[in-house]
Amino acid sequence: MHVDHIQRALLPSKTAPQAAEKLEQAFLEEMLKYCGPKSTDGAFGGGIGEDQFASFLTQEYAAVLARKIDLGFGERMKLQ
Repeated sequence: MHVDHIQRALLPSKTAPQAAEKLEQAFLEEMLKYCGPKSTDGAFGGGIGEDQFASFLTQEYAAVLARKIDLGFGERMKLQ
C-alpha cells in the first residue's frame, strides 16, 4: 500500500496564499456585517435597493481590506 500521493497532497501549494486571502476576506465580511457601514434612512437613503445590494458592497469592502491588510491567516495555515 502506497500513501506517497496523500502526503504530497498535504504539502502547501502555490494556492495557499490565495486560500489564506479568501479566508481573511470571509472573516472580514462577517465582521463588517455587524460593525460595518449601515444603510442611510431619510432623503439620502437608497431605500429598498440599498438594502438589497448592501451585501455586495460589504463583500467588496472585505475584499479590499483583505488585500490591504494581513491578518496572519497564511502563517497559521502552514503545516508544521
